[in-house]
Amino acid sequence: MKIFIVCSKAFFKDIKEIKEYLEQKKYEVFVPHTYLHPETEDEIRRLGNESHASFKARMFKLSEERIKDVDAILVLNFEKHGVKNYIGGSTFLEMYEAFKNGKKIYLYNPIPEGLLYDEINGFSPIILNGNLEVIK
Repeated sequence: MKIFIVCSKAFFKDIKEIKEYLEQKKYEVFVPHTYLHPETEDEIRRLGNESHASFKARMFKLSEERIKDVDAILVLNFEKHGVKNYIGGSTFLEMYEAFKNGKKIYLYNPIPEGLLYDEINGFSPIILNGNLEVIK
């Protein structure tokens, strides 16, 4: 099984351990495009709005291509700035892309309460409650 990990940049610190665990289980794991260089977006943002918009568009296209090539996405959704089980805009769009392409969507933690609850619930994600053994 091929799995693409998607999450907020704030959760990049959590990826290594999860990736290694999944690889031990013989999954092929892909990480966010800026995982090795998390400062990239901030550097490009300093170049101005046009450069940043172009960067975001490129990242969306890369994610779209990656999602088409995997079997599932794993959404890491932890607490961020006091928001429990945070899912940001880019991650939400990646979830939607996975949904459109008929891919499994695994959520590490439950769906966050709030504005997008119904939409995320409509994607029928598989809630892991922190248990990676649920992934099949």
